[in-house]
Amino acid sequence: MIRGASLRGFARLVEELGGDPGEFTRRFAIPPEALTSEEGLVPITRHDLMLDAVARDLRCPDFGLRLACAQDLSILGRLALAIQASSTVTEALDCATRFMFVHSPALSIGVEPDPRGRREVVALTYRKDLRESPYSPQAMELGVGLFHRAALALAGSLAGLRSVELPHHPLSPVSRYTEFFGADVKFGCPSAALRVERRLLDREFHGADAAIRRFAVEYLSGHHTDPEQLVSTQVRRALAASVGSTAVAIGQVARLLGMHPRTLQRRLAAESTGFEEILDGVRRELALRYLTTTELPLGQVAAMAGFADQSGLGHAVRRWENSTPSEVRRRLRGTC
Repeated sequence: MIRGASLRGFARLVEELGGDPGEFTRRFAIPPEALTSEEGLVPITRHDLMLDAVARDLRCPDFGLRLACAQDLSILGRLALAIQASSTVTEALDCATRFMFVHSPALSIGVEPDPRGRREVVALTYRKDLRESPYSPQAMELGVGLFHRAALALAGSLAGLRSVELPHHPLSPVSRYTEFFGADVKFGCPSAALRVERRLLDREFHGADAAIRRFAVEYLSGHHTDPEQLVSTQVRRALAASVGSTAVAIGQVARLLGMHPRTLQRRLAAESTGFEEILDGVRRELALRYLTTTELPLGQVAAMAGFADQSGLGHAVRRWENSTPSEVRRRLRGTC
């Protein structure tokens, strides 16, 4: 999932491009209130597919970058408060790294060694967990673009920015990227990152406030649980790695996690979920991914999403989407 705040400015930008925001939210089954209520959650796969579809259908290859210009750090809610009250860039990044899951468990920020081996440079990375959702070029450009804008606003300047790295190839003329980031942009890289001089990490913020930061961090810690600590996350990842390749059962996953099946059931119940519910969600995510990002025949999609046959896939998709698999494929690709 991802907070609806990620769609701030979406409706206005789509309208400026001559499109209908409601048509896109309906096509991707995103509640229309997600465009006005920033605290709501939407499935990140549908969110990202919608951004790619808008860019394609409205012939706006830099849609992600344009949407980033309509947003700022405040889309992160209380996490933004903690970041802004930090004393240094390092402290702000530590906070963002620790609590990025509040915005979306599929997204993460980190500080890593320079991929080009320069000791005086570090990489501020922006990643999407592809175990959770497929890669989206437009969503990646939105995220990196916003990351850059937030860093610029906090640090005052990015004079130490050496280059920007993106995993995909250019969607727009390269000049559009260099104009946006004010730096060299490299494509086809292992991960998205802002390569900055290491000294930038020590830069102090004039608006630092230890009391506000402590309050915000305590609130985030008390009201949000890191998904990495949840048993349901471990079960979902175990299922995502095995569905479509081997038969799955609760006993098999329980053994993998080193617990008795009844213990696993109790742990999942304590997290307000269950094994069959998680399995259904994994199959739904896999089916949607293969239907919308590949040309695989429906029988093969069924097998890779863990169904015994194409009929099983059809029944499940009708239950999830009130449509046939072929209709879902056409609708989400805008080929109806």
